[in-house]
Amino acid sequence: MSGVINSNVGNNERGLLPYPIILAANKGEPEAMKVVVLHYGSYMTSLSMRKLRDEQGNTYWGIDEDTRERLRAKLMQSVLAFKI
Repeated sequence: MSGVINSNVGNNERGLLPYPIILAANKGEPEAMKVVVLHYGSYMTSLSMRKLRDEQGNTYWGIDEDTRERLRAKLMQSVLAFKI
């Protein structure tokens, strides 16, 4: 499977995941699922950005780890539940 992952992901100019990767992830292939999660990682991180406060009361933008993990779990559930 790793040969399919390496060769297909790098050649795709539009940023779409190759269908064989989606199929493999849907069947529970761990390496393929890792590729899917990595592919959407920056998008999930941007959706997880929140205003946070530190101990001194300063406000800053940071990543809400709980939200990011929930998005990651939902993505994985959706890939496994995808009807092919």
